[in-house]
Amino acid sequence: MSSSSLQVVMLLLALFSLSALVAASAGNFGQDFDITWGNDHVKMLDGGQFLTLSLDNSSGSAFQSKNEYLFGRIDMQIKLVSGNSAGTVTTYYLSSQGPNHDEIDFEFLGNLSGDPYIVHTNVFTHGEGNREQQFYLWFDPTKAFHTYSFIWNSQVIMFLVDNIPIRVFNNLKSLGVPFPNSQPMRIYSSLWNADDWATRGGLVKTDWTKAPFIASYKNFEANACIWSSGSSSCVYNSNSLQTNTWQDEALDATGRRRIRWVQKKYMIYNYCTDLKRFPQGLPPECKRSKLR
Repeated sequence: MSSSSLQVVMLLLALFSLSALVAASAGNFGQDFDITWGNDHVKMLDGGQFLTLSLDNSSGSAFQSKNEYLFGRIDMQIKLVSGNSAGTVTTYYLSSQGPNHDEIDFEFLGNLSGDPYIVHTNVFTHGEGNREQQFYLWFDPTKAFHTYSFIWNSQVIMFLVDNIPIRVFNNLKSLGVPFPNSQPMRIYSSLWNADDWATRGGLVKTDWTKAPFIASYKNFEANACIWSSGSSSCVYNSNSLQTNTWQDEALDATGRRRIRWVQKKYMIYNYCTDLKRFPQGLPPECKRSKLR
């Protein structure tokens, strides 16, 4: 092998090693998250590449990201509590701090064995939510890991499951609808008991004989702008520089077809169609688009 060819090979190997290090650092729970509740109910394995939360009648558990983000794409692979998970809630969400906080929610409401999970989504702006949409899934989320994602930019928030959009919330500030675009948010996740409301409105209680309940996490990735409180600005992480399509991402024709399929077959509640809840008229964002 010539010296020039050898140099090319060595360069490619170095670039490959660097990209592997970047991917690993982006997905390390030990480096990127703090345990905030139930330390003895959280396990990290494989050098921080794999994490589990557990719940029993003594405690639940939770973690949050060390970094705050202002816009980005956040992906997390989760395997939900299996078996009789009634009364339990697994949360995965973005949130800022304070009474006027912004928040973007996935909540997975447990159910009796054989009944489907309910995926509860919500968007809070300036401390106010009341924008709930709920879905069943088209697979069993307890049998394998699936990817749950947020895309958040200055124009849209998208909720995705295995890269299929299930919900969008557009920036309609021109109509007077608040949109979260100024408060940096952390990533949060928790597993806790909510049997006063989570399953069939609280009629089905948690069966503690089935404890511990366990939710598993892996392959976290944040292609996002990391907020620096010192400079009051955000810095793109190395992954984001390579894959920053989220900055101007919106639904294309394929995405619109997919979200219509999900909302037609699997949506079970939509605040935008709840006329009894809003007798004075639906919120303005509900009147603007069928893809809410």
